[in-house]
Amino acid sequence: MEELTVIAAVANAAGQQVRMGCWLHGKRSSGKIQFLQLRDGTGYIQGVLVKSETTPETWEAAQKLTQESSLYVTGTVREEPRSPSGYELTVTGIEIIQLTEDYPITPKEHGVDFLMDRRHLWLRTPKQRAVLIVRAEIIRSIQQFFDERGFTLVDPPLLTPSSCEGTTNLFHTKYFDEDAYLTQSGQLYMEAAAMALGKVYSFGPTFRAEKSKTRRHLIEFWMIEPEMAFVDHEQSLRVQEQFVSYVVDNVLARCRPELDTLGRNVAKLEAIKGPFPRITYDEAIATLQREGHEIAWGEDFGAPHETALAAAYDRPLFITNYPTAIKAFYMKPDPTRPEVVLCADMIAPEGYGEIIGGSQRIDDPELLAERFEEHELSVEAYQWYLDLRKYGTVPHSGFGLGLERTVAWICGLDHVRETIPFPRTLYRLYP
Repeated sequence: MEELTVIAAVANAAGQQVRMGCWLHGKRSSGKIQFLQLRDGTGYIQGVLVKSETTPETWEAAQKLTQESSLYVTGTVREEPRSPSGYELTVTGIEIIQLTEDYPITPKEHGVDFLMDRRHLWLRTPKQRAVLIVRAEIIRSIQQFFDERGFTLVDPPLLTPSSCEGTTNLFHTKYFDEDAYLTQSGQLYMEAAAMALGKVYSFGPTFRAEKSKTRRHLIEFWMIEPEMAFVDHEQSLRVQEQFVSYVVDNVLARCRPELDTLGRNVAKLEAIKGPFPRITYDEAIATLQREGHEIAWGEDFGAPHETALAAAYDRPLFITNYPTAIKAFYMKPDPTRPEVVLCADMIAPEGYGEIIGGSQRIDDPELLAERFEEHELSVEAYQWYLDLRKYGTVPHSGFGLGLERTVAWICGLDHVRETIPFPRTLYRLYP
């Protein structure tokens, strides 16, 4: 088959004749001129046919084309300052692959359920394509950030024998004759990897069987979980600031057309520079109470609380030192105040909620054993985790970033269901 030119590369073919494989996104006609909006996955370009300058067969083929019909198109690339890409295609030949009939997603408004049932087709629209391009850049930037800083990518298991945080929100399955669960987090395994490799990160799917229908939750989502040996809580916070700033900078540099398609206010993203503001849990409670929220010390924050606290800032906010009782068993208590832990949640601006949770981990074997007893955790299932404190324990810290919430925030989306190609929500397992 003849080598095809992709739309993203037309700048290298100005003045030349090219052949492309495309789908018809839309078309319009002004009598003796037809304008074809063509897409190939890498971008969009307008194809122009002038009736007096093309063959009757090519003109007729263009007239037959329907939305999402597939075709090979031949033409000459020419500069066009009015085009978003700066180029147009003067069409000289069309080879129809398939004419589409009754394509279900039209330019009119459709309901969310209608579109989600046709998610496999909805992905073709400019906005959804832009989201997936930004998601891919975020993933690329995440891996580049850690790879450049000496972290090693390690893959934890998706099937686990138990959970140290209870099995209420875990998906149960059978592992031959044993019970097993889909992972909620790879963190404990990353702690083991950090003891072997120093600085590590995992990047993979996680599963929460939460019966939640909020705009921030998915049943299946992707997590990035770095873990660092010989790193304390304060050092971890600095890594988190650098990490999020780096990702946002790369999206701004490489995805400006996609952000424009999404209508994103890029000025708000340009403000994302470290250091990020910090408040303690105590200060957060006092602020919320002053503003009329009914919340007492010792209670966890809900979405309205996080939104209210973040509203005062134009960049992500760290809330530090939560009460020990409401955080995970493995978080290290503050040596000067053991009723709180050395932890922080990073709250995104603009009402997007928590995107990172992290802490320094308990490194004292006796204290960790006490925590297992207090939380009635299975020593048998996680003896290996206790071993990490028995054989060469060191101070270490880590955090987890939820990819989909981060994509939603950077893209300015109303709901996380648009941040992943095929979302899994409380009532959706199709397509």
